[in-house]
Amino acid sequence: MKVVAFNGRARKDGNTAILVSAVFRELKKEGIKMELVQLAVKKIHSCIACGKCFEKKDGRCAAKGDIANNCIEKMADADGLILASPTYFADVSTEMKALIDRSGYAAKVNDDMFRRKVGAAVVAVRRGGVIHAFDTMNHFFIISRMVVPGSSYWNVGIGREAGEVKEDDEGIATMKTLGAKMAWVMKKPNK
Repeated sequence: MKVVAFNGRARKDGNTAILVSAVFRELKKEGIKMELVQLAVKKIHSCIACGKCFEKKDGRCAAKGDIANNCIEKMADADGLILASPTYFADVSTEMKALIDRSGYAAKVNDDMFRRKVGAAVVAVRRGGVIHAFDTMNHFFIISRMVVPGSSYWNVGIGREAGEVKEDDEGIATMKTLGAKMAWVMKKPNK
């Protein structure tokens, strides 16, 4: 079993990656393989609404020149997905939104190719707007017919400067519970 996480932070490391690491520690205890994809390392462009994914139905986005199709392939091969984003102006980062739009269309027109995978949203926030960002990622999972496990609270960690989220004991505890719950759901037969 494998979980692939996508860090939507515009910079490679920081609070968002720290939260994902807390989830990963629990998945590792359960013997689940993990991979972290940093969307900031290579650019991902927004959907251009060309409609070619509806015509080709090949499990890919027709637009080329960025990491979108590589991400879509990783999503299709994984048993579980984590979408992780900081909160920018009460929503996800532009990189995360681009991934959601492009992978969502590719999956939808290809017989909901992400259906029954386990999906979890993780949000890093300084103060406000977190619920909207959390909802944006969860809407992707739900429309993709995925299974969304709960945790002990919303999957949120609070911190502004890099590393501050480590001081959010409740946020880190929530991530640990999320990792354990993801593993539990993924190991259930006939998911």
